[in-house]
Amino acid sequence: MYTVIKKIAFSAAHRLTLDYESKCCRLHGHEWHVTVYVRAAELDRNGMVIDFTEIKKKVTGKLDHSYLNEVLDFNPTAENIAKWISDTLTDGRAECYRVEVQESDSNTAVYER
Repeated sequence: MYTVIKKIAFSAAHRLTLDYESKCCRLHGHEWHVTVYVRAAELDRNGMVIDFTEIKKKVTGKLDHSYLNEVLDFNPTAENIAKWISDTLTDGRAECYRVEVQESDSNTAVYER
């Protein structure tokens, strides 16, 4: 099994829809820090699990400098964003099996398959 790990940072704003009162329901932004773990039993024809540039393009191409509520079709919690990234980077050959999404120094969500 081969594994690649990529760290990405992007800036984006969001607001959460919650069933309780929270300041997170107001528009605010973060400098998001993401770590993805992608594995594959076999390398592609280029000798890679997945190109590091492709990982960055698929994640930041959609999320960087965006209003997440407008570009994602779910409540943009760190947990939901982690799962979306995992799903986006998983194909029939390579599997993104772990994603860590840090929205502040003290708040990180992890999704694992």
